[in-house]
Amino acid sequence: MPLSEHEQKMLEQLEKQLHEEDPKFADSMGADALRTFSTKHIVLGVLGVIVGILVLLLGVNLQNIFVGVLGFLLMGASVYYGTLRRPGRRRSGPGASKRTRSGGFLQRLEAQWDERRRDEA
Repeated sequence: MPLSEHEQKMLEQLEKQLHEEDPKFADSMGADALRTFSTKHIVLGVLGVIVGILVLLLGVNLQNIFVGVLGFLLMGASVYYGTLRRPGRRRSGPGASKRTRSGGFLQRLEAQWDERRRDEA
């Protein structure tokens, strides 16, 4: 069921307020389409996996468990590093991180919630 025009405007307004209040959190909660893979991370991750496999094989060849575990950990860390994503776009400009009203977004929501609770009682 699609949102009405009023609901879409309200949603856009809430998103804008969230970006103004806490842009880092808003970016982390954004859709994955806004985040891109870094070529540098992928290349370094693949190279790290290759080195990790070689260290693992060296540990097996030397029959040294410590070296083998170190190679395995290196492979895991490389896969993690290679799959890191970076934000695809940053909000910038003179008012991107300023709060436009006194009190934050969450404080306004809490005030509205408290007001509703008082009206019900």
